[in-house]
Amino acid sequence: MGRKKRPFYRIVVLDSRKARDGRYIENVGTYSPISDPPEIEVKTDRVNYWLDQGATLSDTVRTILKAQGIMHERALRKRGLSDKEIEDEMKRWEVLQIEKKRLQEKKQDVKKKEAKAAAEEAEQKEKEAAAQAEEEKPAAEAAPAEAAPPEAAPAEEAAPEAAPAEEAAPEEAPAEEAQAEGNAADAEPEEAKKDGE
Repeated sequence: MGRKKRPFYRIVVLDSRKARDGRYIENVGTYSPISDPPEIEVKTDRVNYWLDQGATLSDTVRTILKAQGIMHERALRKRGLSDKEIEDEMKRWEVLQIEKKRLQEKKQDVKKKEAKAAAEEAEQKEKEAAAQAEEEKPAAEAAPAEAAPPEAAPAEEAAPEAAPAEEAAPEEAPAEEAQAEGNAADAEPEEAKKDGE
């Protein structure tokens, strides 16, 4: 049922041996998730009849029936409560559902307000950072023009310090060569022993 991007479902009674999209026994309701709140129409008496006959519910249909209060009413009937008691209990259940919805809406409103406040705060920080960057820009441009000659002198001083490091590297190389020669000398006597045997 329905069409592209406009879902609409039937709640049906189906033989478990038949294909999922095959022929159904009875249509017991409809579900339209697009509308807000979703439109749900259920034939309560027929649903109860089929459940009494041993029908099992899919997870989605069970959720829909719980949202409608049909499963709660059914549980009350199984307890053996009178019609008056069931009616009173269902009224209390409906009030609880309304309160739950209000609490959820309040939580959503609070989250929206917090997100909006955080966005405004981030925007304010961004504006302050941009303003501060613009204030520093003219000062930064003037400072390099005045300080350029003194900066050149430390660069020249750093160059002689790099030279001793370069000189130290050749001193290390002969030590490495001596170790390599020692290892080679150790290897020669072993070869001589093999030849002598």
